[in-house]
Amino acid sequence: MATTRARISSFSRNVSTVTSQNPGLKHGPNGTMLISSGIPDLDKILGGGFPLGSLVMVMEDEEAPHHMLLLRNFMSQGLVQKQPLLYASAYRDPKRFLGTLPSPASSKGDKSSDLSHEKDIRIAWQYKKYFVDSQLNLNTNNGGQQDYCNDFDLRKPLDRHYFSGSNVDCVCFKDSPNLSALQDSCAEFLAKLSRNEGNISSAGRIAIQSLCSPQCKYSNDEWHMLSFIRSLKSMTQSSNAVVVVTFPPSLLSPSCSLRLQHMADTLLSVRAIPDEDKELAKLLTGYQDMIGLINIHKAARLNTQVPVILEATTFSIKLQKRRFLVLECLNQAPVDGSSGSSYGTSGGCSGSSKVGTLDF
Repeated sequence: MATTRARISSFSRNVSTVTSQNPGLKHGPNGTMLISSGIPDLDKILGGGFPLGSLVMVMEDEEAPHHMLLLRNFMSQGLVQKQPLLYASAYRDPKRFLGTLPSPASSKGDKSSDLSHEKDIRIAWQYKKYFVDSQLNLNTNNGGQQDYCNDFDLRKPLDRHYFSGSNVDCVCFKDSPNLSALQDSCAEFLAKLSRNEGNISSAGRIAIQSLCSPQCKYSNDEWHMLSFIRSLKSMTQSSNAVVVVTFPPSLLSPSCSLRLQHMADTLLSVRAIPDEDKELAKLLTGYQDMIGLINIHKAARLNTQVPVILEATTFSIKLQKRRFLVLECLNQAPVDGSSGSSYGTSGGCSGSSKVGTLDF
């Protein structure tokens, strides 16, 4: 008898070789591809990262530049993965900003790798093969280029050879009367990453810092900025790239700020924490270690009409060992037992004063 072949629909697409050719990509839901935000915790919150073809808007805080932490990690992750990058800002020399990008940390298994140097530690012969396999995996991942998302050391600058190549473009829009030059640069950059039916050869990133800077000449023309974001979003949807734009909502009118937020596929906002907020310190645990808060107002979900429902929308921003950026859920501080009845001493359903072993 002839062997039966598996029936494959004509609408299916072979995407099994995408991640093997490009380790900076990951399969997402509904046939989407994801790239990392550069922050492992943020990738977990968003369901894996930023989908290709999406627009990410970050609302800045007027009191602290915490949005720069997100932008630096996003750019560094792309440079480590050798992905094309376009950086635009109001700086006179945007290339100097590349020198402030963080460097990927060493391998996460440094503690386990030190076991081979300890003479007093003995490993049972049954587990030696597993130890050797773990050592091989750590050696292949050392250097950070094989990881989907890295832990970046904020105190260590990125090596110059990452951003000295031809895959990094920098644009200054401070002296430009409008955003036409920046729009042309983005269009030229995204044209090289146009989406086709074949496999994804490379994915790019665009980082635009402080689009509505007050020192720019077009800062009073809000409709021009809205039209630029609208055209940028349409170009991004048909490309294998992710655009991250930061803007200060306090410098815009409420109607313009709401329109920008509505056009974003993923909307984030950062806020600084006052140093002497005693009321907030009583409510939250680990308040002394927090440097700010991040809110996820909207998470991108392409190719579907089902919205994303997150378990939490507000997270604390912490610096682990003053080096690594960590996002944690907000936990309520324990209530003093003397101030009121606690959860364990609450009355039972029966209303009697006697409490048995099975009462609740």
